[in-house]
Amino acid sequence: MNDADSQKRAAGEAAAALVESGMVVGLGTGSTAAWFVKALGARGLDVTCVCTSEATAELARSLGMKLGELGETPEIDLTVDGADEIGPGLSLIKGGGAALLREKLVWEASKRSVVIADAAKRVATLGKFPLPIEVVAFGHKTTALRICDALAECDIGVAPRLRLKDGQPVRTDGGNLIYDAACGRIPVPAALASALKSVTGVVDHGLFLDLADQALIGAPEGVIILEP
Repeated sequence: MNDADSQKRAAGEAAAALVESGMVVGLGTGSTAAWFVKALGARGLDVTCVCTSEATAELARSLGMKLGELGETPEIDLTVDGADEIGPGLSLIKGGGAALLREKLVWEASKRSVVIADAAKRVATLGKFPLPIEVVAFGHKTTALRICDALAECDIGVAPRLRLKDGQPVRTDGGNLIYDAACGRIPVPAALASALKSVTGVVDHGLFLDLADQALIGAPEGVIILEP
């Protein structure tokens, strides 16, 4: 498997094999998670799916999968989702698909969370991929200044940029905005996570720490299994 799509597909199919009938399954968002959703749909199991975005829900419905709402189903047995970076101890950066808040809510409600990715997503230190930070729209420019201060506290001297698409701010499914911080390197992810959460106006950030129980990574030699 030498191309990224083949690696993503292999990881998604390996994750789908972990699902058993009767489970409540969290469905992630993004191109890699889509391979998992398609593979799971093809198995035809009796499962209830909790989706992390409207885009994923639309895909699941098109495959005839049964959907449930977070909090209205039993505890989620297994969530499978992609990541933009996978660092040491299965620390993650997520949010490239602008669904980080809903993803984190589903992950934290799950008994087990598995991250799937192609080999290029594995890094020695988090930070090359810009860190997404979800903020409320009201006063977001002021919030961005506070985010700068929080980054500086962690020795990261960058200014976050409002994410745009076709010249307009990207809106999450919850109506919030996304700022991306091109940190370059995040030496102490836990410290940055704490600093960002303390900023009024920040809803959440794309650092997923101590949440992944396992990683399935598609690589040229096959699917690699990683533990924290």
